Amino acid sequence: MSAEKFTEKSVEKTHAPASTDAGGPARPGRRAPLVIATVAIVAAIGITVAVGVGDDGDKAPAAGAGPVAVVSGGTDPAKAATLLDRPFTKPALVLTDTKGEKYDLRERTKGKPTLIYFGYTHCPDVCPLTMSNIAIAKKRLPRADQDKLQVVFVTTDPERDTSAELAKWLPAAGDPSFTGLTGEFSAIQAGARQIGIGIDPPKKEKDGKVVSMHGAQVVAFSPTTDQGYVLYGEDTSVEDYAKDLPKLIRGENP
Repeated sequence: MSAEKFTEKSVEKTHAPASTDAGGPARPGRRAPLVIATVAIVAAIGITVAVGVGDDGDKAPAAGAGPVAVVSGGTDPAKAATLLDRPFTKPALVLTDTKGEKYDLRERTKGKPTLIYFGYTHCPDVCPLTMSNIAIAKKRLPRADQDKLQVVFVTTDPERDTSAELAKWLPAAGDPSFTGLTGEFSAIQAGARQIGIGIDPPKKEKDGKVVSMHGAQVVAFSPTTDQGYVLYGEDTSVEDYAKDLPKLIRGENP
């Protein structure tokens, strides 16, 4: 009998100057994520899992209102990668890159191993950590494989994350080869939903703190099918990426 696992969806809620939560930080300087789904195991039933959040950030879209991920029964819970039996189609996003030029995501990454992440440059923890982990793992690859891998960072805070801001932040947080994209928030939000990532517009509270909520998954797209068939959560380590990247670049299951 096969077993299936609900995908873990985490949404990052960041208060600019905050420090730790009541139970202490999971990592130095790290804010705790809001986990809006738990792991469940069922037998011999095909489960469809809606991925994303509603306006309140605490509930999934109604049936048929958003993308659906079917988690592979062969997924090893000890692995960082979550394999999808029903992959995501690459978002039809046409945004602006760090050079201020139009960037057609589907066209520019067609046939290339691609990692896509939605985040923002003012994030104090999860976003820079994710970019750094991928960058370190990428540097361990042979040069030919480094050149093949596409890493795309799409801002969830386009009002502040201009092309120039992304051009400054990405090399420091990750790697100069990473692609940074900005544009209209409505287009970005729609594109994120196409691959199961829920994001809300950044909000400023009365005390001036900026609160941003967004899904923290990295979605890996195959170079052979251009489908998003693997999910990585925010706790994925450098070693996890270093182990999986060679297979992702070949379009294989990690």
